[in-house]
Amino acid sequence: MIAFINLKTNYMLIKKVFLVVLALGIQLSYAQTKSTTESPAATPIFGARPEVEETVKTKGSVTIKGKVINYTATTGYMLLRTEEGKLRGRIFYVAYTKDNENDLTKRPVTYTFNGGPGSASLWLHMGVIGPKRIVMSDKGDALTPPYSYTNNEYSWLDHSDLVFIDPIGTGYSRAAPGVDKKEFQGYQEDIESVGEFIKLYTSQNKRWGSPKFLAGESYGTTRASGLSNYLQSAYKMYVNGIVLISAVLNFQTINFGIGNDLPYPLYLPSYAATSWYYKKLSPELQAKDLKTLTAEAEEFAINEYATALVKGDKLTTAEYNSVVKKLSFYTGLSEVFIRQTNLRIDLPQYNKELLRKEGKTVGRLDSRFTGTDFNDTGSSTSYDPSNTGTISGPYTAGMLSYMGKELNFTSDLTYYTLGGGVGRWNYSNVQNKYLNVAEYLRQAMSTNPSMKVWVLGGYYDFATPYFASRYVMNHMGLRPEQAKNVTFTYYEAGHMLYIHMPSLQQMKTDADLYYKNTLAEIK
Repeated sequence: MIAFINLKTNYMLIKKVFLVVLALGIQLSYAQTKSTTESPAATPIFGARPEVEETVKTKGSVTIKGKVINYTATTGYMLLRTEEGKLRGRIFYVAYTKDNENDLTKRPVTYTFNGGPGSASLWLHMGVIGPKRIVMSDKGDALTPPYSYTNNEYSWLDHSDLVFIDPIGTGYSRAAPGVDKKEFQGYQEDIESVGEFIKLYTSQNKRWGSPKFLAGESYGTTRASGLSNYLQSAYKMYVNGIVLISAVLNFQTINFGIGNDLPYPLYLPSYAATSWYYKKLSPELQAKDLKTLTAEAEEFAINEYATALVKGDKLTTAEYNSVVKKLSFYTGLSEVFIRQTNLRIDLPQYNKELLRKEGKTVGRLDSRFTGTDFNDTGSSTSYDPSNTGTISGPYTAGMLSYMGKELNFTSDLTYYTLGGGVGRWNYSNVQNKYLNVAEYLRQAMSTNPSMKVWVLGGYYDFATPYFASRYVMNHMGLRPEQAKNVTFTYYEAGHMLYIHMPSLQQMKTDADLYYKNTLAEIK
């Protein structure tokens, strides 16, 4: 009996000790979890627990126009799940929120992304909008590695909180194990997943009452236009403004191909600007400033040139010869070459031909940059000197350095900056025709009449020429009261406007005015 009592006593004692140890273990585990996801002093192993929304918060500051802005940066993952709770994917993001803002109904939030499709958001993040920027020459040349970043005095953080989104397949964002990445890699699939992210972030951070903006670059403008309508229809979320940087809304305007004559007149003003830049035009045209020259080229493009292309083989000999002479006049290319193209100079031909005698090629993303091919024959360039040799290295190194050093975020995953994580893109919603999201944007502007659209373009951008974006906006069928909500701004830069220091500075001035005017209308 005594033995039984002692045994029972010992059992109760062991049980109490076990419960204490168990409770202590749970507390330690919880403390470790909190440290991993919230403490800026931690060294998290992100990706070790894919079912958890891992984030890390850090503090920072940026000086804009002499004023110090203190902010909290949140870096990590947002989980996308089915309604049944099954994990579908993890979207990586970096969000900056200004400290000590008590009334979020007066503090905007701007959701930002880049293009591709297949591009992470590092370009806008570290080029113009975020609190840090990559250090480059004033022209936009890469400096000697290792590359560096600095305080971005031209950041938009003084006007709005910022959320930089890497869609699935870009940056560190991935489909969940067992989930086919094709579920995210298409126009409609991308709109739905990024839209879900925006809904989740808005809800989790109590930002439904905040003014909201979308800002995209390149294919990101395609996404932003689609999102403007999708967010309204799916979630009843209405945004105050959309920023379209180097826009492409109708892919017919940039797709050179037999039977599609639309790109030729829309690219001509950019050809003229580039030929002017390299002093390949007549003294008469070289004496003009860039805006005057391109305006003159635009008039020829949409009148005589476009009419000639519409007429096709029905052009008279006199009409044909007139167009040949004027194309040579505005491009600096020989009349012989233009006749060989049958009045249709596609982009690869122009980039190879303009500086062929000098043994150089012209960049696509930014025609201010030149390269050299293995030889000077052929009708297309072997690479884009404005991408490979200018931006990829500095931005990738700068972004990864910044995340590890200041955002306290590292990962063993490959950070996909452009391509690599994205396969074939699905355009099933526009099978056998060109993707054109302008109608989605028009619908959004119709149902949200106060939404302001800001379109930015570069004269030296051959990826998404500025005249093409204006053409699309002018063919949306906007009523006068809607058209007044659209603003165009052009810069003497290429696709990535902000690598050119004077353009970066002007973008900040223009962004100040855009936010001020848009927010002034909020009652």
